[in-house]
Formats: sequence, structure tokens, C-alpha cells
Amino acid sequence: MIKVGIVGGTGYTGVELLRILSQHPEASLRAITSRKEAGMAVTDLFPSLRGRISLKFSDPAEAELGQCDIVFFATPNGIAMQQIRPLLDQGVRIIDLAADFRIQDVSIWEKWYRMPHACPDLVQEAVYGLPEINRDRIKSARLIANPGCYPTAVQLGFLPLVEAGIADLEHLIADAKSGVSGAGRNAEIHTLFAEASDNFKAYGVPGHRHLPEIRQGLSLMAKQPVGLTFVPHLTPMIRGIHATLYARLTSDIDLQALYEKRYAGEPFVDVLPKGSHPETRSVRGSNACRIAVHRPQDGETAVILSVTDNLVKGAAGQAVQNMNLMFGFPETMAIDGAPLVP
Repeated sequence: MIKVGIVGGTGYTGVELLRILSQHPEASLRAITSRKEAGMAVTDLFPSLRGRISLKFSDPAEAELGQCDIVFFATPNGIAMQQIRPLLDQGVRIIDLAADFRIQDVSIWEKWYRMPHACPDLVQEAVYGLPEINRDRIKSARLIANPGCYPTAVQLGFLPLVEAGIADLEHLIADAKSGVSGAGRNAEIHTLFAEASDNFKAYGVPGHRHLPEIRQGLSLMAKQPVGLTFVPHLTPMIRGIHATLYARLTSDIDLQALYEKRYAGEPFVDVLPKGSHPETRSVRGSNACRIAVHRPQDGETAVILSVTDNLVKGAAGQAVQNMNLMFGFPETMAIDGAPLVP
């Protein structure tokens, strides 16, 4: 059994990690940190975990994270890069659920995240934690950059097309929607019930921080630069990502067969039957990504529909999937539960 620590356990991603890891037969939770809630029982903040977790939140300065086998950072951007080096030196393996190590070009990262990077030397070592692409590298990694929620849904949706080289890579379009939990647990006006309910809006159209991450991933798949227009939207639901993806085809091919072949054997990517329209509620609470492929009027445009739960496959579930690979556990351990309906 491995010893697990979590830095930043009070947000939506943190509580999702707690929920999953409390059911993991090979994981023993040893430390959950929070400066603000230090000394408070985890179950006082999250009553849903009563009977499953007996720990109290601890101050990061006092937590014995160096005694853990793996530490998850469920913290805002810029925190993990300040704290991981001593842990790595002690042999602790790290999974960062923020963006500190996702973008390989440090200058691009600094431009989009508006801060200097604290350990650029570790950026090149970090392995991007999308198992469907980097499974073998993840197994031996000591530092994982867990992908973002939008990037997971978009990259998995485009992956077979881009790998096959049958799309116009200069004009890819990702029209994506997210539930409000993607904005985090902090009190902000745009996520208040009276603001987000019965409403629908785009945001970040001139540029969103996930754009360079998605573009980097697609470029690596294609082995050449790609052009991508990415427009995110906020929807009045708690969980879920729905990405509608558009690509102009450059070759005539059976798209359904292409996607089914690429994802055959992938435990968490479900290619739906031809003509399907996946719903976000079909993946709620699960680590699944469901994909449907369309070619309207048999034209030149492929339309791919990709749905995930932003807190599970888009964050905590994928992080545990990576942990399972790193420690040689069955990849699906503790994250193979059925979605929640209704």
C-alpha cells in the first residue's frame, strides 16, 4: 500500500481526489493540507466523506509530505513549482493538477500565466499525463503534469484525426462548454447561482490559458504546428465538459472505423455508435470520455462530439489513473465506477 499526500484538499478537485482515494484499496491517505482549514476535520468541511476519512487538514509547513510515496498538488497555478523540488529530492513522486508543468516552452507559459517560472529545469522532465498518448512514459515518471479539463476532452476528440493526417491542421475549431465547478470553489460573482443559472455565455474568446496547452498537444500528435480556434463557454450545470470539434477532411475515410480502431482497448474512452450524440450526464461522476463522430451531409467537415466530467477525467480521476500507472496497479483501480444518473 502506498502513502499518499494531498496539497490543497479543500477545493472541488481536492474533494474529488479524497472521494476517489478513500475507495482505493492500495492507497493510504496520510496528509491533506490547507493553511486556512488547518486543524479542522475533513468531514466537518465535507460531510459526504464521513466514515471514510478520519484525517484533519494540516498546515503545509507541518505536514510530513516527505514521508509519502506520492503527493498530489490540487492547488492554484504557481504553487506546485514553488514546493516540489525538496519532495522530489526525497524520492516522492508528484502529480500536479494545476498548469505549472504542462507547457514545455517556459516563455509561453510565463506569457499566459503572467508569472516567472520557479523551476524551468523540471518542465522538460515532467510527463504530460494523458494516458491515451503517454502511457509508457507515465509509468516511469516521477513528475506528472495532469492535463486540464478542456484540453483532455478536446485532445481526445481530435487525436485519431490528427494522428492519421487526414485533416486540415491549419483550421481546427474547438467549441467547448463547461459546468461552473470548472471555475473552482472560490466565491466569485460570475459563478453565483443568480448569475450562472438560466444563463449561457462564451468567455476567453481572445485567448484562454488552455489554448497553448491544447495547441501544444495537437502539434505533438501531428509532428507539426497546428492552427486552432478555441472558444470556451460557461453553462448552468455543476459538472461536465462538452466539446464540439470541427475539422475539414483532406482524405475520404471511414471516420467511425478510424475512431473505434484508435480507442480499442482504451478503458476510459468510449466511441459511441454511428449517429450518436453524447450527453454530459452520461459521464457524470465517472472517468469516462464518450466520443461520437459525424460527417454532416457526407461533406468535407468532420464534427466530433467529446464529453467528460471536468472533475474526474478532467482532473482527479485522470490523476488517479496516472498514479495507478506509476505504481503498477490496474489502470482502472478505484476509477471504474458507473456514471451517476440522474
